[in-house]
Amino acid sequence: QVQLVESGGGLVQAGGSLRLSCAASGSISNINVMSWYRQALGNKRELVASITIYDRTNYAAPVKGRFTISRDNARNTVYLQMNSLKPEDTGDYYCKANTYYEGDYWGQGTQVTVSS
Repeated sequence: QVQLVESGGGLVQAGGSLRLSCAASGSISNINVMSWYRQALGNKRELVASITIYDRTNYAAPVKGRFTISRDNARNTVYLQMNSLKPEDTGDYYCKANTYYEGDYWGQGTQVTVSS
């Protein structure tokens, strides 16, 4: 199994920055892709960014050029650097680990609120 713990959320003004962290533990070697998702109130959960074990990254169109996903293998942590934040970035942000043999694992989420 894989355990994921997110941190770094909070309240920030529009134009500001936040860095989210997702610390993974457990069957780390089974992880194939790490992703960040977000869910705004009343909306479906949507993919924000992902990074593979080969450091191949992918971004949703609304965040491209503003958000950066990265990983620190020594700390088993994935980060989401969020710059130029907008009110529409507000939501609960979740970390997901896709594994080779055990499916997906989710963290508990961290809340991001961007005020205008």
